Amino acid sequence: MLSWTPRIEKDGGPKYLAIARALRADVQSGRLRSGERLPAQRLLAKVLGVDLTTITRAFNEARRMGLIEANTGRGSYVRGGASARDEAARSGSPIIDLSMNMPPQPPEAKLRERIQDGIAGLLNGPQGPMHLHYQESIGAGPDRAAGARWLAPRLGAVPVDRMVVAGGAQTALYAVVRVLAPEGGALCVPDLTYPGLRAIAEQLRVRLIPVAMDEEGLDPAALEELCARERPKAVYCVPTIHNPTTATMSTWRREAIAGVARRHAITIIEDDAYGALPRQAPAPIASLAPDVTWHIATLSKCATPALRTAYVVTPGLSDTLRLAAEIRAMTLMVPPLMAALASQWILDGTLDDVTAAVRAESAARQAIAGRMLKGLVFRSHPEGHHLWLTLPDRWHRADLNLYARQSGLALVPSEAFAVGPAPDAIRVSLGAAPSQAMLERGLGLLATVLSHGPSALSSIV
Repeated sequence: MLSWTPRIEKDGGPKYLAIARALRADVQSGRLRSGERLPAQRLLAKVLGVDLTTITRAFNEARRMGLIEANTGRGSYVRGGASARDEAARSGSPIIDLSMNMPPQPPEAKLRERIQDGIAGLLNGPQGPMHLHYQESIGAGPDRAAGARWLAPRLGAVPVDRMVVAGGAQTALYAVVRVLAPEGGALCVPDLTYPGLRAIAEQLRVRLIPVAMDEEGLDPAALEELCARERPKAVYCVPTIHNPTTATMSTWRREAIAGVARRHAITIIEDDAYGALPRQAPAPIASLAPDVTWHIATLSKCATPALRTAYVVTPGLSDTLRLAAEIRAMTLMVPPLMAALASQWILDGTLDDVTAAVRAESAARQAIAGRMLKGLVFRSHPEGHHLWLTLPDRWHRADLNLYARQSGLALVPSEAFAVGPAPDAIRVSLGAAPSQAMLERGLGLLATVLSHGPSALSSIV
């Protein structure tokens, strides 16, 4: 029997890196102890059914990480315990990423094959050369039409002259804020809000006014009071599966927010990043109040961020032209080839298939979270891919972030979202882990850490 056999996650990446990551995990967890001798490389290769060169590369990577050391003629050994754990925590990215809020990429989505085949088909088609040219900043006509078709089930018929195609939701949001809130202007936002918007506001010197939230998201009464007192230019919200709290507004709540906006002559920025995920969700605000709403929808959260394609529905043609001018100055245009691929996926049904696979995987991961985090207080959406966890009384978010990183976990504490005082809470993202098994391991580790106070874990500092 081998003294150590790695538990390798099948994530599609190079096997030597998977073996090195498994070694790092076992050093951090204490499964491999200081001074322990590792199996001979040739024997390990035979047991794992891989080439000797794969094991050699894995051990070289582990040495680069500072986890092991080799003695000529004696083999490879785990480095000193504290030193090895510290190096493991510092080397590269954490073993299990619960911080990046991206959709899971299940094998059923066939993203690699579909992207490769789709791009090849576009380039070899009759319009192939056109996808390599400069295009209008507003988006090519066929791409705008495809975006309108994708949004029609949620928004109804969208005139193409109200549609802009952008290179991702962050680009779109930056341009919209530039149009609606010039430097020195004010923007109402949830008191826990998307960090990307906070970065935009800092860059553009836009003042963010925090609005109180409840279980459904923005509180209309609090928004009404602030609008009367502060006279903001616009209000920003994520009505469906809010980031980070997962709150979803009811239809009544959406109508109430639209009513406040109309009474105070302000504009709504509706970030509908997660709107395509639920099989059933209330109608977007843009369908209830199209005259005062700028609607941003992206493929990054329901399919893959690799497409870098988002769609903005403006209140009218003049707004479309203003937005196009901002995008022209910032990025010139959406990447034409990826926009064309997104259009093809919309028209041939591929996007619906990918979204269905992501939705099913997200639901499975939420079920895992419910099981692994049982007894803890958190909020989630059954078809979303993050959750909002309130920390036990004995934990402070800064302490947890430190211990989590030393344990090989990446989390996002509440101050990343807070516009004002931050609660003791964390966002846990379920999509970045390459497999359900890896997610289960990470959530189990998180639950174990939370079940003890910081003082009980002081030995790992």
